[in-house]
Amino acid sequence: MSAAFVTRARVAALAGALILLSGCTTFSPDGGFGTVSKTASERLGETAVLVNTDQDREAVASRTRELLSKPLSMDDAVQIALLNNRGLQASYGELGISEADLVQAGRLPNPGFSFSRTRSSNDLSIGRAFSMDILSVFLLPFASRIESQRFENTKLLAADAMLKLAADARRAYIEAVAATQSAAYTERVRDSAEAGAELARRMQQAGNFSKLDYAREQAFYAEAVAQQAKAQQQAVAAREKLTRAMGLWGEGGQYSLPERMPDLPKDRPELAALESYAMQNRLDIQAAKQQTQSVAASLGLTRATRFINVLDAGYLNNFETDKGHERGYEISIEIPIFDWGGAKEHRAEAIYMQSANRLAETAINARSEVRESYSAYVSGYDVAKHYRDEVVPIRKAISEELLLRYNGMLASVFELLSDSRGQIDAVKSYIDALKAYWLAQTDLQQALGGRLPPLAMNPTLAPVTQPASPAQSEVK
Repeated sequence: MSAAFVTRARVAALAGALILLSGCTTFSPDGGFGTVSKTASERLGETAVLVNTDQDREAVASRTRELLSKPLSMDDAVQIALLNNRGLQASYGELGISEADLVQAGRLPNPGFSFSRTRSSNDLSIGRAFSMDILSVFLLPFASRIESQRFENTKLLAADAMLKLAADARRAYIEAVAATQSAAYTERVRDSAEAGAELARRMQQAGNFSKLDYAREQAFYAEAVAQQAKAQQQAVAAREKLTRAMGLWGEGGQYSLPERMPDLPKDRPELAALESYAMQNRLDIQAAKQQTQSVAASLGLTRATRFINVLDAGYLNNFETDKGHERGYEISIEIPIFDWGGAKEHRAEAIYMQSANRLAETAINARSEVRESYSAYVSGYDVAKHYRDEVVPIRKAISEELLLRYNGMLASVFELLSDSRGQIDAVKSYIDALKAYWLAQTDLQQALGGRLPPLAMNPTLAPVTQPASPAQSEVK
């Protein structure tokens, strides 16, 4: 067997091995979106989709029309946001970018080929060289591993962005329904104030009402008109905020909302060990850990290659007229005379410490957010319950007793008007307290990673057609 044949066989074997190595990393079927989809299903009970094709867009439009065909619930609003919010779809683009980097890191660098032809007198010289960056080939598994960790980190960040949008949609929904409820109530207050002002005017003309009392009723009516206009604008602004969160426009913005917020759950569960649960459940913390591990791996690679930045190997096949063919190889390597890689290693260490400190900051802030949101959740429930069970029923009882006295000519119209204003303040405060509770629950869910602990989940919210509580009856 000739030496030339052996050489060609070795070259062919090496080429085949390089081709196989370069094909090890390919694009995944779901583009990394499986993590986002699974998180939406497990933590929200909703469906997250990646919209890429016309078929995807048609499916999303069909599902959206179905959800908009009835008054929106909070879960409906979240689902529509996950389907239609373009900012969320844009954030999913990071998955494709990161996966492309991963696939690129797993592919061999392109080889180089150089050719030269020179003639001197009767001499002809031809030079051919085939070269490749051998250092990149050696580091291929390490680079692929680092990019794989970054891709996993990107998946977690994409899923976390989805959970944050879901929380924003919940907040916008609560604000919109509460603002609609308040606007409807202030409209009733304005109508009542208008009737009171008209009654005062007639009594004043008949000489049964002083100028001072008449002015007070007119002032109350004027204030009610201003409050109703302000509440109406707040309802419009809150609705538009919800529309933006859901990514709707045109006819999609003509959705209907419930007349009032859902009532408080019957019981508030006692939640324990929430900080530990958040540390295990929050995706931003998991992403920060993954990022730190990736930076640590990159630091190790930097240290391993600090002295050598260039290592090329090439096969030569030259020809000269008087010498014939010349075959051989060449190796080029960077000589670390002026740059020993210290700056590069120092930079990598600084990046690692930066990542480690950011991880610690994320964990510390997360614990604080859990404590703060749980405190707001507890106090919000207690305050709303107090208004529902104590303040509003008492105001209602006072109003009913005054009405009986008025019908028996034991109380004046002035006492009725004065009492109505106290009742108005109590109902408004209850609406605000109920809104604060639902917002606090949403904040707590987000602080814990998108959901409450499974064993301590709140009872399923009753539909808006449930019998109204005494407080809700006053609101309606």
